[in-house]
Amino acid sequence: ITRATNILWAGKKVVVCGYGWCGHGIALRAKGLGAQVIVTEVEPVRALEALMDGYQVMPMLEAARVGDIFITITGDKNVISKALLQVMKDGAILANSGHFNVEIDIPALESLAKSKRRIRPFVDEYALKDDRHLYLLGEGRLINLAAAEGHPASVMDMSFANQALCLEYMVKNQGRLEAKVYAVPEEIDKQIARLKLKSMGVEIDILTPEQEQYLTSWEEGT
Repeated sequence: ITRATNILWAGKKVVVCGYGWCGHGIALRAKGLGAQVIVTEVEPVRALEALMDGYQVMPMLEAARVGDIFITITGDKNVISKALLQVMKDGAILANSGHFNVEIDIPALESLAKSKRRIRPFVDEYALKDDRHLYLLGEGRLINLAAAEGHPASVMDMSFANQALCLEYMVKNQGRLEAKVYAVPEEIDKQIARLKLKSMGVEIDILTPEQEQYLTSWEEGT
């Protein structure tokens, strides 16, 4: 987003739509740059997490009226709908980092506009019929790919390791697996985390036999 717009984040009201793992990172980065972060959510536990992390939490319709930058990160469609576009302030910036170009209702934005022009690479200005201007980044596509270079290699190596080890797991266990979606086995996640830490020269502690026994028994503690 910074690369596409060259905006100053400090003091801006940044609306992070969705507080999953990616939403956590976006909110943290925006806060670190001096923005005022607002989180919108549909899951009560995640909403509470965001609140406890120090962010404002409110419904989308409320956030739409005050936000300067909107970043969708949900994996769902029409997170920013026509009703929300109609109440946004002049100059609001819209970006998606969560899914295909369906999180922002682009057809609705087109219907509200009297004209559209590309003011710089990856930035389309929509002049609305009521004389407001909204700015869509990267045609609503994943902004970290559309206007930048995606994840660094030091992040992607973990993703690819996860995929490779999961494929190996499926081959080794093919006779025992049903045709359904499985979560990544916890041991694979831990193995990759151990390898990554080792590659970074980081060591961590391990439990003593006494500590393991304590955690797996009900004979001590409350």
